[in-house]
Amino acid sequence: MPATPAWPPQSTPRLFVETALAPGPLRIDGPQAHYLIQVMRLKTGDPVKLFDDKTGEWLGVTQAVGKRDLVLDVSGKLREREAVPDLWLCAAPIKKGRIDWVAEKACELGVARLAPVLTRRAVVDKLNLDRLRSHMIEAAEQCGRTALPELVEPVKLPALLRDWPAGRTLFFADETGGAPALEAMRANRGPAAILIGPEGGFDAEEREAIRAHPQAVGIALGPRILRAETAAAAAVSLWMGAAGDW
Repeated sequence: MPATPAWPPQSTPRLFVETALAPGPLRIDGPQAHYLIQVMRLKTGDPVKLFDDKTGEWLGVTQAVGKRDLVLDVSGKLREREAVPDLWLCAAPIKKGRIDWVAEKACELGVARLAPVLTRRAVVDKLNLDRLRSHMIEAAEQCGRTALPELVEPVKLPALLRDWPAGRTLFFADETGGAPALEAMRANRGPAAILIGPEGGFDAEEREAIRAHPQAVGIALGPRILRAETAAAAAVSLWMGAAGDW
């Protein structure tokens, strides 16, 4: 007897929507409709997986297809919004393309918040947050995520340290040396953040200010020199492993 095909199929397209999902009709237009109609060639009866970063993942079935829009019947919830580890990534802005990559990996790896931090040696002082969010959405759509990192406005390093919440460990990647990252992360459990500097690193005054903060723990990421984006991904991966998320 032939096996019953999985429904919805693994090949079903996934789409992020801004509005909270609930059973009923949902109209899709704009670039998302173009993708579903022109690229995916959706027809009436075809399924779409939908998620909203609020309620979880839902199944939509195509009810009507126009030239520039389509209507989906949101028929049921496939799964709840996933639990997200309580980790923030505080990263100095770096060049376009590389900071986009950081945003993508922050989403893929399960970071709860991405917070750009302005430092003295940063070569970038302005960020297109809409573009960064688009990269995170694309990563979530492709990787089956039902949650997105919170993306906050850039803040200067002194303000970040001044307003730092009590009870949240601030691991900072210190290129001049620190405790082995994995050991430090295992010894300091609970809510945490990882602070990554710019291409040129923190200057001496910034480094001293970070070290003087009561929540800060300097960490070393091994014997090799890492680019800023590589350091961010490596540190997040180590924290997730130490926290038991991997």
